[in-house]
Amino acid sequence: MSEHHHKETFVTKYIFTQDHKMISKQFLVTGMFMGIIGVFMSMLFRMQIAWPETSFSIIEAFLGHHQTDGIMNPDIYLAIVTIHGTIMVFFVLTAGLSGTFSNLLIPLQIGARDMASGFLNMVSYWLFFLSSIIMVISLFVEAGPASAGWTVYPPLSALPQAIPGSGAGMTLWLVSMAIFIASSLIGSLNYIVTVFNLRTKGMKMTRLPLTIWAFFVTAIIGVVSFPVLLSASLLLIFDRSFGTSFYLSDIFISGEVLHYQGGSPVLYEHLFWFLGHPEVYIVLLPALGITSEIISTNSRKPIFGYRAMIGSIIAIAFLSTIVWGHHMFISGMNPFLGSVFTFTTLLIAIPSAVKGFNYITTLWKGNLQLNPAMLFSIGLVSTFITGGLTGLVLGDSALDINVHDTYFVVAHFHLVMGVSAIFGMYAGIYHWFPKMYGRMMNKTLGYWHFWITIICAYGVFWPMHFIGLAGLPRRYYTNTNFPMFDDLADINVVITLFALVGGIAQIIFIANFFISIYRGQKATKNPWNSNTLEWTTPVEHIHGNWPGKLPEVHRWAYDYSKRVDAKDDDSDYLHGQDFVLQTTPLLEGEEPS
Repeated sequence: MSEHHHKETFVTKYIFTQDHKMISKQFLVTGMFMGIIGVFMSMLFRMQIAWPETSFSIIEAFLGHHQTDGIMNPDIYLAIVTIHGTIMVFFVLTAGLSGTFSNLLIPLQIGARDMASGFLNMVSYWLFFLSSIIMVISLFVEAGPASAGWTVYPPLSALPQAIPGSGAGMTLWLVSMAIFIASSLIGSLNYIVTVFNLRTKGMKMTRLPLTIWAFFVTAIIGVVSFPVLLSASLLLIFDRSFGTSFYLSDIFISGEVLHYQGGSPVLYEHLFWFLGHPEVYIVLLPALGITSEIISTNSRKPIFGYRAMIGSIIAIAFLSTIVWGHHMFISGMNPFLGSVFTFTTLLIAIPSAVKGFNYITTLWKGNLQLNPAMLFSIGLVSTFITGGLTGLVLGDSALDINVHDTYFVVAHFHLVMGVSAIFGMYAGIYHWFPKMYGRMMNKTLGYWHFWITIICAYGVFWPMHFIGLAGLPRRYYTNTNFPMFDDLADINVVITLFALVGGIAQIIFIANFFISIYRGQKATKNPWNSNTLEWTTPVEHIHGNWPGKLPEVHRWAYDYSKRVDAKDDDSDYLHGQDFVLQTTPLLEGEEPS
């Protein structure tokens, strides 16, 4: 497909577009909108936890009849926690990483005109948009949104009469998730086919940037695991609406014996977590791939251990599908089975450590360019390591029992997945914003955004480890009825203050993002002096990416600071500069990297 010269209308350009670059922007802006909702919810329930007896007019203004005099009741508190988790895990991190950057970078970095199927790419986004709308609508149903935790365990999710949040809000939650899964599957299949079939001449698999390896393997994980969550959701819909009992057995409500038998809620746990744990890496692997690219570019060094990094991505993908049982150590599973999941969980620390050490080694003695994208990438390495270390505690069945369902789990989960993935998303936005919009984001605002965000992230989740070790359970809307936790009240106040400041600080990013689209400094073709193919395309977007012939690749993506004489310590750079585009032919006698 060559460059198109037909005039696009508003509808063809912004609504029914099949251009992967525009679809990536659609995913990003939709994910940002959902992120605003999710972060705002977290600020509301953190206020409730810190000051449980205090009336807040903002709570009354936003929650209306679901609360009394500005104080949350238990039902709406659990509902907000449920929707916050759902939005952040599926609608923000998946959209902001796989949806945005897989769409933007796969065709550009492999030298393709577009995705294998532009039409299916468009369908994938609009299914995602529809699922987002349904999830938002569920906030406004009369009985309240779904409230069984973001994992929606039965029987609360299977019995419409169980609690107010088990009614229409839960039905909408399930419908939304079913549509979301369809969107993710279509997108994942498109990414896989594109990487396999549309690589430009010379782009061997061993010359792919680590970003593409991460997106490619992430798509494979999605194809393997998302159908299992779809089956779990469909069986739950059958239990709710058609009288089946896949997950229900011997249920009593208000003294009434319900006619269910033979089912097991543990079956749902197995099905859910078979997707739930790979989902951690569906979110995290793209962030790690983005970090690899940014750290190498801004260290002006080749990525350390390229093949080891590919191996670690593949190993993480495989191991992530056989560790789901560590979420179920207290479900009554056989202790021997628990020991098997303990072994596989601890095993996944090895490829994760490979990535951590390789990032650090790439940074070591590099000529560091500390722009906002680089700072967020280094922040990701920090939170990935600190959050991962606490995973060793939760991955051991004997230790996990003591802190299961406490704030220790919340702290680990948010550091290793939430904060790390969001940092990867921010890093990618700052780095590829010039490619998306042809302008630069404000660097000073980026610095403010990073430092406030990372300080507040650790201010929130570092203390949570300690209140979790003290036994404070999660998802309780108040702890005032438990005198043994009175000494932890002040820590919860400190956590909430950091959460509020960190949440408000995201306004800096949002303002920087939207103002820079229209008023940012105009970008040059290759503002970061990067090697990969996307920086060889024109600043002005064309449908087809490159005018004329597609580029031909002659080398890998990480020829930074490459010298003519490898033993020369002076700046005897190849071609007189510290980067070499992948399209640059090898010199006579030059050894390929």
